[in-house]
Amino acid sequence: MHNIDIAIIGAGTAGMGAYRAARKHTDRVVLIEGGPYGTTCARVGCMPSKLLIAAAEAAEAVREAPGFGVHSRAPRIDGAEVMDRVRRERDRFVGFVVDTVEGIDPSHRLRGCARFEDAHTLRLDSGEAIHAERIVIATGSVPVRPGIFDAVGDRLIVNDDVFGWSDLPEAVAVFGGGPIGLELAQSLHRLGVRVRLFGKGGGVGPLSDPAVRDVAAAAIGADLPFDPDADVQKITREGDTVVVRFTENGLAREERFDWLLAATGRAPALGGLNLAASGLTLDDRGAPEVDPLTMQAQGSHIFFAGDVAARIPLLHEAADDGRIAGDNAGRFPNLGTHDRRTPLGVVFTDPNIATVGASFSDLSDASCDFATGEVDFADQGRARVLRLNRGLLRIYGERGTGRLLGAEMVAPRGEHLAHLLAWAVQGGMDVETALEMPFYHPVIEEGLRSALRDLSVNLGRRIDNPPRCIDCGPGA
Repeated sequence: MHNIDIAIIGAGTAGMGAYRAARKHTDRVVLIEGGPYGTTCARVGCMPSKLLIAAAEAAEAVREAPGFGVHSRAPRIDGAEVMDRVRRERDRFVGFVVDTVEGIDPSHRLRGCARFEDAHTLRLDSGEAIHAERIVIATGSVPVRPGIFDAVGDRLIVNDDVFGWSDLPEAVAVFGGGPIGLELAQSLHRLGVRVRLFGKGGGVGPLSDPAVRDVAAAAIGADLPFDPDADVQKITREGDTVVVRFTENGLAREERFDWLLAATGRAPALGGLNLAASGLTLDDRGAPEVDPLTMQAQGSHIFFAGDVAARIPLLHEAADDGRIAGDNAGRFPNLGTHDRRTPLGVVFTDPNIATVGASFSDLSDASCDFATGEVDFADQGRARVLRLNRGLLRIYGERGTGRLLGAEMVAPRGEHLAHLLAWAVQGGMDVETALEMPFYHPVIEEGLRSALRDLSVNLGRRIDNPPRCIDCGPGA
């Protein structure tokens, strides 16, 4: 029996953050991991997906070159070489994480899958037992596999599987219009794979603003076959082929693929923990209620962090969760309430999809008195120069104060616009102060200034920063 102050289950991003924070309070800490070391981000998430997207962007740049008067042959894509680089670079990123974990004092590390025996006792599958005064659960998430896909057997894959490919397939049906489905579908399509993307319920990534969502759906749909609310009648397996029968524009269709990629979300990885023995009250998902400002579960000595907390499944949020959970586990029962950063999410499609701060649905549901400013990138100067002129940015501001509340966008280089807006929102900036900031010419960020001007007008406020460029278009 190991008698310790804090046990942390899971050595991913959240678990490592919790470990570092807990060590500031006590040396009697143990980090438990039942699987391979290396975070979800490094192994099967952020990094390998961006490596695949980078290859797709290179191929697309060659295809787009004639639009600038630069002519070359169509790109020749070697799928084996693409996937070899993805795996090599992925393994390099994973190696950094593994080195970090293995650099931890061996007496603070245990290998094995943990299971609750009672509120303070954990039993590993190795047979070892741990009595912990406080426990942090940071076991991450697992892909959801809806029963409708059972018929395809081993032709069903999830995003985790893609990065194990040694070559690119001929055809893939991607189910799920969320961030993972959008990124993988577009990148595979641009790398020469025949792809059809099936969405459900009309959703496009994390967007809730109908105007932005429609523009995003059109932008993705112009690149590859995408139905945000697909009418799928049947999915079957014939030999090594996946057959999908669906309706398109009122007509029955059938299409065959090598694989069915389920990008239908992820769920907290709670299986095997035996949380029922922890003393926590569990909902119908088998999860407890968790306070996002303390990461404490129901006033108990148990804390949750990262994807398993079912908040925002992003790496920077998981790191913050871990830091908060570990700190509060260390200082328990005298908890600290931690402010959360302004929400920020980016989908690395082309154009980028991003959300910042309060969403359109958040503000509408709260009956907040807000106004909207927008810019259409069709005629924005720098976007047209780059032939990236498609997208829509909408910013939300509070009436009366002019304070920036949030934004949703599908925009060229939106990852950078989103960061600027997130900093402005977190800093409590109002629209006039934002318009006083410097904007270089010609840059994509001038489109942000156009949206801010529009917001200022719609808030009924005075504009002290009139356009300086008279010949570069409305978004200059």
